[in-house]
Amino acid sequence: MKSIEVVAGIICDGDPHSAGTRFFATQRGYGEQKGFWEFPGGKMEAGESPQQALARELKEELAIDVNVGDFLCTVDYDYPIFHLTMHCYYCRIVGGKAPELLEHEAARWLSPAELHSVEWLPADVEVVRALER
Repeated sequence: MKSIEVVAGIICDGDPHSAGTRFFATQRGYGEQKGFWEFPGGKMEAGESPQQALARELKEELAIDVNVGDFLCTVDYDYPIFHLTMHCYYCRIVGGKAPELLEHEAARWLSPAELHSVEWLPADVEVVRALER
């Protein structure tokens, strides 16, 4: 089975452990998983740290600059045709620019109470569980 290693940004608009903080979720606009929700990110390139890859991917997908913060979790998930390893980090947008959807169909800021209001990709369900701990 093919293995893919990616990074994902848990973009927050406040302290990630505060009840009033919201999390940025994006809806896939392409591929077999079109329509499902995820935390944005992407594949690491050779020589990149996870943090460097995440900052680059969020710039490419959402035209934002972020500070990559604390590590949240690593999710290992077996999809039907590949194994995914996803390293997740809290992020904050810097510079005051709102995310621009360059690859995604839709996006929402979700409060902790709203995290179950969208249909997450299976691996991202594990991230939601980590956020709830």
